[in-house]
Amino acid sequence: MCAPRCLMRFLRLLALCLGASALLAACATRPPDPEPVDLLAPAQWHAPLPQEDSPTLLAHWWREPGDALLIELIESAQAASPTIASAMARIAEARASRVAAGAALAPTLDGSLTTSHDNSLAGSMPKVFGITIPPMTTSRAALQAGWEIDLFGGARANRDAAQAQFEGAQARWHAARISVAADTTLTYHDERACQRQALVLAADARSRAETARLTTLAADAGFQAQADAQRAQASASDGHSRLTQQRSACTVLRKALVALTGLDAATLDAKLDAAPIDPPLPTLHSIDSVPAQALSQRPDLYAAERAVAAASAQAGAAQAQRYPRLTLQGLISRVEFRSGGLSQGLDTWSFGPLTLTLPIFDGGRRAAEADAARARYDEALSQYRASVRQAVREVEEALVALHSADARTADAQSAATNFESAFNATQARYKAGMASLFELEDARRTLLAAQIALTGLQRDRAEALVALYRAMGGGWSREQETIPSRASISP
Repeated sequence: MCAPRCLMRFLRLLALCLGASALLAACATRPPDPEPVDLLAPAQWHAPLPQEDSPTLLAHWWREPGDALLIELIESAQAASPTIASAMARIAEARASRVAAGAALAPTLDGSLTTSHDNSLAGSMPKVFGITIPPMTTSRAALQAGWEIDLFGGARANRDAAQAQFEGAQARWHAARISVAADTTLTYHDERACQRQALVLAADARSRAETARLTTLAADAGFQAQADAQRAQASASDGHSRLTQQRSACTVLRKALVALTGLDAATLDAKLDAAPIDPPLPTLHSIDSVPAQALSQRPDLYAAERAVAAASAQAGAAQAQRYPRLTLQGLISRVEFRSGGLSQGLDTWSFGPLTLTLPIFDGGRRAAEADAARARYDEALSQYRASVRQAVREVEEALVALHSADARTADAQSAATNFESAFNATQARYKAGMASLFELEDARRTLLAAQIALTGLQRDRAEALVALYRAMGGGWSREQETIPSRASISP
């Protein structure tokens, strides 16, 4: 049989030619790609850095305080987030594109099997010696190989671009997880702060109602003017209105948590009602004073950097299309002819053609595509630099907000404590008939404003902490980069 000998001869020739072509491709000149860019950042932060004695691991900042409800909310939000699900789908797409781009560098091998039944000779030719020519059946099995030799690096550039896009998709998945955790934490602390303000307003409303009751009794007995009773009733109504408005705001925040986490509203209400109203805040992670080192921990900046690398490789691939292309083909087949009781086999093989395609005239299409790819690279570079500037701004703003909240905390606590003492004294004097209702209401308004300011300051500090964690990348690092699976959405 010729088939084994033909196959071996074909494979030896194919291997010899592929080796020579690979050597030629390795020695070929590849068009230069745009240079990768460095992280652009200021030499140092201009905002004051926080100092903490017990820094926590940034990657698990929401776990460190031991708030079980917050951990559950973040895990539920990350599992339900459409943003994270979309990022997972983009990773799968980028992974498939990377495999396809890498496969373009290797030869292809296709198999085919055909059969046909032909009776045209039997119908067109007379009988020969009284014998009718039977129909003929032809069967053919073939293996066809092909390879486009990457002379000028276009396929390798496409592979590099796909790899960069895959790495960027992974980083965007991590960025989505950090963003969801930060949004959930912010909404959770806003809801807790809202409930603390509601407690302050509820106590104020009860105090106003009691003052109105006592003032009305005194006015009815003739010990105080009716105007004072009416003023006290108006104050009680105002306090109740404020409380109703605050409770409505808290309900809106709970609805936002329901939308973020996907939990049932009744279940979430029960969990929040049973949780402490003043959850602990995590201790702060130490911030590197060198912005370039700190910003290198942000996955969104790494994704932007990978986008620049992908655009750079795509520009090189587009430039390579303007150069000659070399392709190689080969074929080996077995043909069987059957007619009546007779059969005959035939082995065939071919090596080639080895085709060199020279671009001569295309109306400027390839040059325009190369220019467009270079323009996309310039756009990616501009977006990367803008992302770095935005990241620096976010860190600086978070540092300023945190420093401001820390600097005001002691004064706000002192003001709330002193105003509460002043109100209690004024209230005692009012009950003894030594202070007017106007003095009491003025002291009440001052105390309420101080208490609300203190609660708001606590909320501002929590928001500044979360904003700083988000701005610092939430604990992501390039060294710990992992490929997520669909089962690993939760932290």
